[in-house]
Amino acid sequence: AQESSRSGARQSFGRRNFVSSASIRPHRPVVAAMSVRPVSPAATLCGLAAILLWSTMIGMVRGISSALGPVVGAAAIYTAGAIFLWLLFRPASARGARPVYLLLGGALFVAYELCLSLSLGLALDDAQAMELGIVNYLWPCFTILLAVAMNGQRLRPWIAPGLALCLGGVIRVVGGGSEWSLSSLSTGVASNPAVYALAFAGALLWALYCNVTRRLADGYNGVTVFFSATAAALWGLAVLGGEPLAVPSAQTWFEVAAAGAALGAGYALWNVGMLGGDMPLLTT
Repeated sequence: AQESSRSGARQSFGRRNFVSSASIRPHRPVVAAMSVRPVSPAATLCGLAAILLWSTMIGMVRGISSALGPVVGAAAIYTAGAIFLWLLFRPASARGARPVYLLLGGALFVAYELCLSLSLGLALDDAQAMELGIVNYLWPCFTILLAVAMNGQRLRPWIAPGLALCLGGVIRVVGGGSEWSLSSLSTGVASNPAVYALAFAGALLWALYCNVTRRLADGYNGVTVFFSATAAALWGLAVLGGEPLAVPSAQTWFEVAAAGAALGAGYALWNVGMLGGDMPLLTT
């Protein structure tokens, strides 16, 4: 009888312990809705700093591409950026990241960078490069639309006018104050359609990357790994395409180092903003 009593007590204790453990076991929600995710002001500031760094990029990428070639120039920039990131933003072990994020996020990141770099490098002139910058800056609109569809973001009344103001500002600033119209854009598309298609595809890819990072990264910042993969992909493309290797001048070396540092730091800070910042604010 005593043995039966002790056995029953052990079973009862086991059930209580199981229930208690299950009640405190952390769980991962199936869908992480951005609307309920806390927003970090510091992460938002990091995202804003990234935008400031990116504002210097179109001119530098265009100048380096003219000196080294569109693919080799981009490969040199991303190599410098990867070195900068490994020195200052060494990533945590990839074991802490979800494999689906590393694969999908990495593929989207590399594809976007290839589209952007090649579109700017293959532009016929500086005016067309500026137009491509405007096309690429459609990504904030796409990011918000995908955030609603993928991550449960609730539309706020100020988002639509904010996006319109953002796009108008980009046209004003990137266009350099020159006359710009849809007719000039259509003329550019007719003269060099491939680069406009690359810029437009890049805008979609970057919007997808931002939302995938928000949903799947779980706090892991993989930009250093993604940047290194982009550099490797560009060097492979340069070798396969037979693009000649030019001997860079001292000024070009300096520009490559500066562009790589600005680009790498910008992407590292942007990932912080996407992981914990205010996405609607950063994209408008």
